[in-house]
Amino acid sequence: MKFSDLDLDKTYTYVDYLQWKFDERVELIKGKIFQMSPAPKRKHQKVSINLERVILRSLDNNQCDVYHAPFDVRFPKKGVEEVYTVVQPDICIICDKSKLDEYGCNGAPDFIIEILSASTSKKDYNEKYHLYEENGVYEYWIAHPDGFIEVFVLEHGQYQNKGKFFAGDELSSAILPRLILKLDEVFMEE
Repeated sequence: MKFSDLDLDKTYTYVDYLQWKFDERVELIKGKIFQMSPAPKRKHQKVSINLERVILRSLDNNQCDVYHAPFDVRFPKKGVEEVYTVVQPDICIICDKSKLDEYGCNGAPDFIIEILSASTSKKDYNEKYHLYEENGVYEYWIAHPDGFIEVFVLEHGQYQNKGKFFAGDELSSAILPRLILKLDEVFMEE
């Protein structure tokens, strides 16, 4: 089967997702299929590596695990056995290891970071923002490769915007107190 053979108006499940063997990477959001962009640009990859490096240093004695795309995060719908949502965040941190299985993470990671690209910015600010909010992802960062990170923290079931942080700023995590990020380290040029 090819991606072009799929009916984009149909509602799909995780069972369907596991059967697809085409080259394109996809995500399911509430049963609707989204084709992911081709390999990220070099700047996107550099920001991702720099973020992971700092995060991993801050987690030395912590019980949380860090994963990066491609890594499946499944959001089961309450009261329904079938899963209609599977996403691949750029970076996710999971502290409740009971959510981890051989397929990825079943349930909300504690912390997700998406790194924007031109083709994903609308999805990251709309579909994924609302998806992560309604499924209880406590902390959500959107990193702009042009040099800033926007931070959202879940309070009373809704994301609160904690601001935009730019090169030269320090940023700390609400959920990981040892994580203090100097944005110059994240957005440094070679």
